[in-house]
Amino acid sequence: MDIGYVRVSSCGQHTERQLEGVRLDKVFLDTVSGRDTNRPELQECLAELRQGDTLHVHSIDRLTRNLRDLLHLLEDMADRGVTVRFHKERLIFTNDASPFQRLHLQIIGAVAEFERAFIRERQREGIAIARTKGKYKGRKPRLTTEQIRDICRRKRMKEPVARIARTFGMSRQSIYRILKQSPEGRASPAHQLPSEDEKNI
Repeated sequence: MDIGYVRVSSCGQHTERQLEGVRLDKVFLDTVSGRDTNRPELQECLAELRQGDTLHVHSIDRLTRNLRDLLHLLEDMADRGVTVRFHKERLIFTNDASPFQRLHLQIIGAVAEFERAFIRERQREGIAIARTKGKYKGRKPRLTTEQIRDICRRKRMKEPVARIARTFGMSRQSIYRILKQSPEGRASPAHQLPSEDEKNI
């Protein structure tokens, strides 16, 4: 089977272009950060893969942003007889990958990891400078008005908060906060928000 894995950091980002034109039997989509591999759809994707399958990913950083995790995932899939294809980098990783392929992959992953660390450092420096000038006002809201309405609608339809949180790539606490702050999310007596003890169950 040809299986695709797509990841975006938030539900507002577009996913269509990541594997556009690639014929796939099944696609798994995560809307969460790639800082680790503890992602629901990625874990389901890995469990689905069988010997002879090919995993299609748009680019290395869509699979993981951590070089150690990248190498661990690829070694695990190679041992299982699964081929991994990164379309942006035009790399195909198999169980008989050459030492040059492995070196190439490690270099690309290491450079990407360094670039992200460098960007984060520049962002921290920029925020610090802006704060001294009184210009930094924090992050803009992550969700649009339409997305907030969708969250409230899903809750009214009694969709589990855990599932809503996974869909939007947020924590359950964040969903509860949105529901509490939004006029549409203020539940009627039949749909009261859970207590603090219930949230922690």
